Amino acid sequence: MASGSDSAVINVDDVTVDSSTTEKDEVDRPVVRFSDEVVADNGTRKRNNNNGGETCTAASAVPKHLQTNGPSASPSSPRRQQHSKGDDTPLLGERDLILAATLVLDAKAGRNLLFRTEEKYIRSYILYHKFYLRWLLYFFIILDLSLAFFERPALDGVSLPYWGSMLIELMCLAFFTIRKLHVFYFQEAKVFFRDTKNYMIIGTIVLTILDMITYIIWVNQSWTTHPVRWSRPLRPFFIINFSDGKQIRRAFRNIRRTVPDILHVLVLFIFSVLLFGLLGLKLFYKRSNLIYPDGQPYFKTYLDSIWDLYVLVTTANNPDVMMPAYDYDNWFVLFFVVFIVINLYIFMSIVLATIYYNFKKNLKNEIKTAVYCKRKLLVRAFDILKVEINGRETVTPNRWTQLMGVIMPTKSAAQIDLLMQVLDINGDTFIYKEDFLNLSDLLHVELTEVKDRQSMLEKVMPAVFNSPVSNFVKMIVRHKIFRYTFDLLIFVNAFFIGFDVDVADWFFLIIFSVEIILKLYVYGPYQFSQRLWNIFDFFVIGAAVAATIVENIVGETNDEFSTLDIILVLRVLRLFKLFGSIQRFKGVIQTIVNIGPSITTYGGVMFVFYYFFAIIGMELFQGLISYHGYNESVTAPENLWCGNPALQNTTFYRMRYCSNNFNTVTKAFVLLTELTVVNQWHVLTSGFVFVTSKVARLYFFLFHVCCVVIVLNIFTAFILEAFILEYSLRTAHKLESAVEAKIKQLGLGIGMKPKTDGPPRGDEIELVNEEQLPAQEERPEYEESDSDTESLPDVSSESGLRFHLRKRNRKKVEVLLQQMFQSEIEAEDAGPEEIDEGTEFKPRRRRLTLDNVG
Repeated sequence: MASGSDSAVINVDDVTVDSSTTEKDEVDRPVVRFSDEVVADNGTRKRNNNNGGETCTAASAVPKHLQTNGPSASPSSPRRQQHSKGDDTPLLGERDLILAATLVLDAKAGRNLLFRTEEKYIRSYILYHKFYLRWLLYFFIILDLSLAFFERPALDGVSLPYWGSMLIELMCLAFFTIRKLHVFYFQEAKVFFRDTKNYMIIGTIVLTILDMITYIIWVNQSWTTHPVRWSRPLRPFFIINFSDGKQIRRAFRNIRRTVPDILHVLVLFIFSVLLFGLLGLKLFYKRSNLIYPDGQPYFKTYLDSIWDLYVLVTTANNPDVMMPAYDYDNWFVLFFVVFIVINLYIFMSIVLATIYYNFKKNLKNEIKTAVYCKRKLLVRAFDILKVEINGRETVTPNRWTQLMGVIMPTKSAAQIDLLMQVLDINGDTFIYKEDFLNLSDLLHVELTEVKDRQSMLEKVMPAVFNSPVSNFVKMIVRHKIFRYTFDLLIFVNAFFIGFDVDVADWFFLIIFSVEIILKLYVYGPYQFSQRLWNIFDFFVIGAAVAATIVENIVGETNDEFSTLDIILVLRVLRLFKLFGSIQRFKGVIQTIVNIGPSITTYGGVMFVFYYFFAIIGMELFQGLISYHGYNESVTAPENLWCGNPALQNTTFYRMRYCSNNFNTVTKAFVLLTELTVVNQWHVLTSGFVFVTSKVARLYFFLFHVCCVVIVLNIFTAFILEAFILEYSLRTAHKLESAVEAKIKQLGLGIGMKPKTDGPPRGDEIELVNEEQLPAQEERPEYEESDSDTESLPDVSSESGLRFHLRKRNRKKVEVLLQQMFQSEIEAEDAGPEEIDEGTEFKPRRRRLTLDNVG
């Protein structure tokens, strides 16, 4: 670098830029180089490339000020111009600042959506992920799906004319089209058309419009021939293929990857059923005296033999299918025993094992892909922010403050400085690439000032809240005896309910209301609402109070119809909380808590399958079976036998299954739920076979394979993986991210000072960790306690900043898996250049791996 008295020349690769300095500045300042950047006269810089073409990017909501030209977004604002002490790094330009912040927030959100990096496209990308547009998308998807309630066959009294439902659907399709055009605007054309999800959405919209046109023609030309809306089963595709449905799409992707791996097992299983069906036909069909008790033929055709044996694999018709042959000759039992052992206990177990193995492999691959995509986003952000100091690329305090001012505009300077201290592993006021890659983990750790945790009453009336009487009340409520007392009262309440002692209802209602009021007083609404059981208690007791008031106003005196005892019995569910504090039950309870979000995801997957099969079932079977009561003496002749003479004297009718039909979408969902449970599903199927033909079995067979054999087994595999992970981590060392380790290195506990080798930078910052209490060393049971009172320490007398680290058993399964994999890869490893759904990764040797855990 050459220098003169008035200026210095900084070499920027192939670009030379003059910047005014003095000789003293040149001597005292570190050597700074910017890669692929041009330093302008105003102190900002522009990049020579647009960072386009990356495979892994993600979308996230960016603060409102990013979309304006106000002071908060301007690089020339007072906050942006505030340099850290001794740091004269030029500030980022508007476009680079927005792009870097968006990439970081995308890494935090974990989304994948490519976008152009010119400023107008970045702002359009930010707008695309605004929360109100996302919720508007959810609204139109729900509205589109809910049309099944109003279209023929509709619920009673809510039927719409076909043109009315079509207008609503066109409105939904218009929004979906606008949503895709928005994506097309900020993406390059080749990227947009490379995404199969876009093809699926566009194809579904086009097919739906074609279906509308053909339906209108069909209705107006031949309305008596039962016109069919064949595009309605495609509506759930919008849930899967919009980027906002990431979790459901991931579950379907896992299913899609798993199915090819289990096909060979299913083929062998089907071949075994076919072979045994042929053997059963040869054994029984010539024996004319072998029939079912209802008179149906017994193994008289090959297709009937296959169907009966397939149902036997589900155990739904056991031992009914065996009894005629068993009564005829006891030795025939060997045929059925061998069939059950081979196909039920061996093949079905192999199917589950295969699904579990491939699910685990695909889950690991999904987690690795997510980690690598997150790192690639952070690498791109680092490349925008970096400067070269003494031969190393780094992010300086000045640019860190500028970036965090955009990402976390509400945080104070002390909080932003503390965040930098956490990432500054070396303690030299610079953030290097390997440290910057932990930024998304850091942003997931909640950081507030202790004063922000004060209750509303403490802020409004501190003198009253901190008075001796109030402190005594707070001490009582925070004491474990307070919790034990009300836990005991829950047991007593359960005893009174079990023995129908109603005289104590008012006592328990009052005492539980007092408990809630005291907790609200001590912790405040915000702290109180952080515990799920507190929210549960609030709504249950609140509903009981409201129901009691209403009953007294209307004068309800019939105890049989009193809702007070019904609502209070829900309070007894809190007994599960007590079992959660017992070590032997803790693993099971915690697994249930951890899989909660995934239950919602797989519930969405089941809903997609249910909706698809329900719509098809309504088109195939609507009106063929209906409920008209079972008193044949008063039922009109046309309504006998579930409204269809084909069901006369059938098992379906004798078991009174007439309400199980496809006449409305709600009844269809109920019937599909019964089929999922499997019990008596062959009887339910037989009813629709009687009113149509044996071809109807194909519909129910496909539903069973898709929803029971595949989806439910994958859900079972997830529960197994979650339980094994939870159990293994309880016996292994505590798994924590690099960010959490650094936070602990700085110092934990109320009032503790940062543990740094040198003097702390900036203000003396006190750190508080929510896992520890002032007297934790006197309370060793706290680490394993999950109490709704012990987990809310009293910090009213403390000051400074507070990190809220989650305990290991409160983390989601996916978060734990990501942390485990991150320790398996090198600090600067961002993965292969191209990462897609088919990418396979080879594990490296590590201390604790997914294979060890799973």
